[in-house]
Amino acid sequence: MRRTPRCIECGECAAELFKDYHRGVIRLAMCGKCGNPVDKYVEYDPAIILIDLLLFKAQAFRHVIFNTETHFYWKISFFCILCEGYVRWTQLHPTSSNDDPSSIIRYTREWDFYWLCALVVVELNSYLVAAFGFLCLITQLSPNWAIVPRPIDYRLLLRALLLSNYGKLLLVPAVIWCHSHTLVCLALLKLFTLASNAQAARVVLGTLHRTACSMVLVALFVEAATAWVTRHLLWNYGTSLHMYSAIVH
Repeated sequence: MRRTPRCIECGECAAELFKDYHRGVIRLAMCGKCGNPVDKYVEYDPAIILIDLLLFKAQAFRHVIFNTETHFYWKISFFCILCEGYVRWTQLHPTSSNDDPSSIIRYTREWDFYWLCALVVVELNSYLVAAFGFLCLITQLSPNWAIVPRPIDYRLLLRALLLSNYGKLLLVPAVIWCHSHTLVCLALLKLFTLASNAQAARVVLGTLHRTACSMVLVALFVEAATAWVTRHLLWNYGTSLHMYSAIVH
């Protein structure tokens, strides 16, 4: 189902983004509320849009979330999970000289990567569930939509949050090229991703920065608690299981 376009300046719904006069001649539609072009990024190069996304410009976020048919957000999520799992795996198993493919150590290290990716998925789900739960709570406490001025499209919010995790794709380059400052780079990338999540939520919800930031902080707390539980419970179970499998094989 095609979504209704929105003005990237004020967020108002629009009938169309541009008028096509054929033969490559188009004219940008104007917003009836603010008088600006509905979406100036229609004529922009993708590199310019990417730069504005990195700068957290709300207009660029509205263009991608509302006015672009992006069906690849699941692919981005998949690659982000692999990147985060790989980073944790490299921290758990520093490089060693034991590269024998038949060794039990190499076998268990491979299973460690799969388990870490599974833990990343669990933590991501807890983050999303906590974010949605927080929004459900505040909308129940404010039925007049004073905090969230428009009805929440949770499907669109899910897509926006997954797309705004694009900063995690830089985790692997940070580990490869920043050996002496890996922890600092990882912390900055985490902060960048959280800020991107907050901006995406603010654009979708049409709310204030403090509401979006509060949602992100609550979700981050739940994610951290989930990470602590999974690392102390599920990780011990998974380690015992694949160690047994390695001995059997």
